[in-house]
Amino acid sequence: MKKYAIIVAGGSGTRMGALLPKQFLLLRERPVLYYTLRAFTEAYPDLQIILVLPVDYTDMGQEIIDAFFDKDRIRITAGGDTRFQSVKNGLALVEEESVIFVHDGVRCLVTRELIHRCYEQAAATGTAIPAIPSKDSIRLITDDGNTAYDRTKVMLVQTPQTFHSKILQPAFQIDYKDKFTDEATVVEAFGMKVSLVAGEETNIKITHPADLLLAEQILYEREA
Repeated sequence: MKKYAIIVAGGSGTRMGALLPKQFLLLRERPVLYYTLRAFTEAYPDLQIILVLPVDYTDMGQEIIDAFFDKDRIRITAGGDTRFQSVKNGLALVEEESVIFVHDGVRCLVTRELIHRCYEQAAATGTAIPAIPSKDSIRLITDDGNTAYDRTKVMLVQTPQTFHSKILQPAFQIDYKDKFTDEATVVEAFGMKVSLVAGEETNIKITHPADLLLAEQILYEREA
């Protein structure tokens, strides 16, 4: 089946305290976004990538593509004011029945194994949401304060969230709601159930400066 990856890299990176959006910051002398694109281009030779970027940074994204990748496999579109709109803009370029990955551009350590795991489950069941168990204690905020919650019933969600196009494309035709924090919440609001697959502890999201140091260490360990 045809494969598309919508790489959502529309963030401004304000929490990084940097002038550039975090997807363009350097990790071992290459942009964070380079590693994300490499993971998907190497996972499947027939996979097409739709890269969603802030409109002011599309030229910078094209420079990365021209320098390192086959430009025929990667298209760029502008992001929107919300993640929902950015993904919707990407979906507009999906032209045929397919399995669609939606991935955070700054989750640059995603592995081929995880990408394959998500594809296989989505191809079989229609959905695949990678998640890992919570290692921390959990407390819920209540009207009266807060209360402990069983962490064994909590999963931490990652990307690539993966869907059959017959599910994801119509789901994104519903009206936007503030509760849409990821694609799974959109699909559930559309009336569909989602299934989980095992995520990876190293599939971190680059959000703070310390995350770049951790990502660098993980890359070194993989090479070793």
